[in-house]
Amino acid sequence: MKVNRKLAPKAHSHAVFPTPGHDHDRCASDAIAHAETICVARKERLTTPRRRVLEALLASHAPLGAYELIDKLAVRGARPAPITIYRALDFLREQGLAHRIESRNAFIACVHNHDSGDPVVFLICEKCGAVGEAASAAVADTIKTASRAAGFTPKTPVIEISGTCAHCKAA
Repeated sequence: MKVNRKLAPKAHSHAVFPTPGHDHDRCASDAIAHAETICVARKERLTTPRRRVLEALLASHAPLGAYELIDKLAVRGARPAPITIYRALDFLREQGLAHRIESRNAFIACVHNHDSGDPVVFLICEKCGAVGEAASAAVADTIKTASRAAGFTPKTPVIEISGTCAHCKAA
């Protein structure tokens, strides 16, 4: 599903990586507000289970597996069913509000407005576990051109790069 370009302008070359001390509450509340706007525009419902999964993903910038989400969303011993979590994750991914980190078999909220068909480059810190999202129009254009030239249609255009973030490197 394509993201409405009026709601998500074309990304230019830059990376979104959480900085120590950033206003995480504002980051999360802005992402929820964006999710609500997207859902209203598409006539989709951000139901309570979907919202709770998104909020849990937004609680940190580290990817979470489905069973980690179940643990985080457990209330007084009552754990949500795995199917509930997976359905919420499927919805969030379809709406461009979450991504799957293949190498970690985990998910992360998308706080970056980009076209859902554009390649996503994840910068995964091996020390702190934070994940940044790098967007580059040049990378997207190169991958699209190479794919078209090969007569290939990418299904999940994702690139994952492991390394050390600037904050861990400086520490």
